[in-house]
Amino acid sequence: MSEFKRIDPVSARALIAEGAAVVDIRDPQSYALGHIAGSAHLDNHSLPDFIAAADFDSPLIVTCYHGHSSQSAAAYLAHQGFSDVYSLDGGFEGWRGLFPGEVEASEPL
Repeated sequence: MSEFKRIDPVSARALIAEGAAVVDIRDPQSYALGHIAGSAHLDNHSLPDFIAAADFDSPLIVTCYHGHSSQSAAAYLAHQGFSDVYSLDGGFEGWRGLFPGEVEASEPL
């Protein structure tokens, strides 16, 4: 069984440039207001479909608000069989502080 790793925003940015997927586990409203460009929203409702369609060997970065909740989610995804899972240190807030130009918003709910 694989374990998750923690990753800083600069290293995560490089990994994303190489093709890593990003999932955001914050609430839908927070995600809609702003998220890492290209990230997908993941919650209990979308999780089964996400797992069914996922590439378990591709790097996966999990983000939340500040990097705490994402550790539990990353551990869960590693336990589900993802081989290269990361929790983003500092979460979305850390990312937005370093890379404000790489944040996008969804359509209003």
